[in-house]
Amino acid sequence: MAKKVLVVDDAMSVRQQVGLALTQAGFHVIEAVDGIDAQEKLRDDVSLVVCDVNMPRLGGLELLDKLHADAKWAAIPVVMLTTEMEQSQIERAKKAGAKGWMFKPFKAESLVAVAKKLAV
Repeated sequence: MAKKVLVVDDAMSVRQQVGLALTQAGFHVIEAVDGIDAQEKLRDDVSLVVCDVNMPRLGGLELLDKLHADAKWAAIPVVMLTTEMEQSQIERAKKAGAKGWMFKPFKAESLVAVAKKLAV
């Protein structure tokens, strides 16, 4: 059975690009438009979350905090995929439990390699 990846980004084009790369690599992709939508779509069988930082309603860093504060979701690896290059945000994400930080635009091969390595 294909591992499930929750892709969280407010940009439909990014969700489509990430989704295509991961689907072609054999993953099942679930899409969410922001952190609140992601919380509603998160299921027990999600193996990885790929998440933007800047989103309306609930941003990626705040979603990361909520996931890792809940024992039910804390073990799910989270990779931040963003244009943000500010070192303080990268450090905050690491402290909150993010397993990776990738910059947009991304290379599909790199994203797939990270997903294969981290998906539980």
